[in-house]
Amino acid sequence: MYFAALLARTEDGWEASDTELDDVETLSDLADLAREASPDDDTVLVLIEQEDSWFGVVRIDGEEDPRIFVSDAAAAARSSYGEILLTDELLGRDPGDDDDLDALDLDGTEDGENEDEDDEDEGAVATVNGSSAEAVPHGPVGDAGILDDLGVGEKELRSLSTDAVTEIADALGASEVLETVR
Repeated sequence: MYFAALLARTEDGWEASDTELDDVETLSDLADLAREASPDDDTVLVLIEQEDSWFGVVRIDGEEDPRIFVSDAAAAARSSYGEILLTDELLGRDPGDDDDLDALDLDGTEDGENEDEDDEDEGAVATVNGSSAEAVPHGPVGDAGILDDLGVGEKELRSLSTDAVTEIADALGASEVLETVR
């Protein structure tokens, strides 16, 4: 189960709306959805939480590029909603790296060797955007200072785990409006 909400900052405070991510396939689609929530180009936060395993924050300020923070990239990579947030740029990869021969998993098992022999030496392998990606780290990725000016510091954001969306809303003074859509 996941929960996703949009928090749009207005002159009167925060306005919340829940959102379905089923039709969202890319970060660009998500940014467009967020911009629609704020006709005045105010700050919009997209908060996504999946079963206490990871959460993500996407911040849209007008027409600027989205800023992203994901609490656990490896956990998010196993989620179709997390894949939307885990862009090549966020993971520090050049677009198209997945097409290189270096990105292929050529561990010798294609020759009939036992594939369990090297399992202990392999890093986290997850599927991101439809391809194998060994560069998906366990732990947080992205802009941890994404909410600094809104009262949630980098250290506090990195330490959140269970029910992070509620804790972020509390810090923003938006817990009541968030509860109306939860």
